[in-house]
Amino acid sequence: MLNVSARESPSGCLDTKGFIVILRRSARGGLFLTMMFGADLPAEMILPSYETPIPTVEDSPQAPAWVSRAQQDQAWRRHNRPAPSRGPQAPDARLISMTSPSQRLGFGRAMRIKHGRDFARLRERGGRLACGCLVANWLRLPAGSHSRLGLVAGGKIGGAVIRNRARRLLRESFRLHQLEFAEPVDMVLVARPSIVGKEFDAVERDFLAAMHKAGLLKRAS
Repeated sequence: MLNVSARESPSGCLDTKGFIVILRRSARGGLFLTMMFGADLPAEMILPSYETPIPTVEDSPQAPAWVSRAQQDQAWRRHNRPAPSRGPQAPDARLISMTSPSQRLGFGRAMRIKHGRDFARLRERGGRLACGCLVANWLRLPAGSHSRLGLVAGGKIGGAVIRNRARRLLRESFRLHQLEFAEPVDMVLVARPSIVGKEFDAVERDFLAAMHKAGLLKRAS
C-alpha cells in the first residue's frame, strides 16, 4: 500500500512534491488513482510554487581584516594622546617639602639618648655651655660613631604643651645641623624658661651660637 501525503488542488487534483495524484471515480462507483509526474502534466494543472530555495552549502567563515602595524600605531597614538597643556603651574608646596634636603636628615630611635645613666655621664664628664634659651652638654665620641641627642624640658618652663613644643624646637635645631659637626657627639639640650614664646628661627640661632662657641662645628673652607 502506498501512503501519499497530498493536498487537493483547485483543479480537482491532489498536489504532492514532484508529482500529481488524480482521483477518478469509475462508472460503478469505485475510485482509482492516476499519478502524473511534473514533466507530463498539462500547463493548466501545474500549481505555482511558493517555496524559496535554500542553499545547502554554508558560507565559509570570513578571515579577520588585516591591519597594518602603521595603522595600529596610529590608533594607539590617537587613544593615548596626552592632555593639552594648561600652562605653567605653581609647584606643590608639599612636594617641595618632601624633596628638600632637610627632609632627608633623619632622627631615628638610634639617635636618641634615653637612659638616665647616659644623661648622668654627660653631666659629669662632658662639656657644658649656656647660650640664650638653652643649655648644651656634650661629650665627643670616637670616629665612626653616630651622634645622639637627649632633651630635657623641666616643669619650670610651663605645662606639658609648652614643654613638648620646647623639645620639638631643640630637636629640629639639632636634626637640621647634624651633618655640620666636626666629629660625632653625644649631646643633651636643656630648655631654659626664655624659650617660651620663641619661634624656631630664634631657637636655631641660639643653638648655632652655642655650637660655635663650643668648637663642635666644622670649619668653613
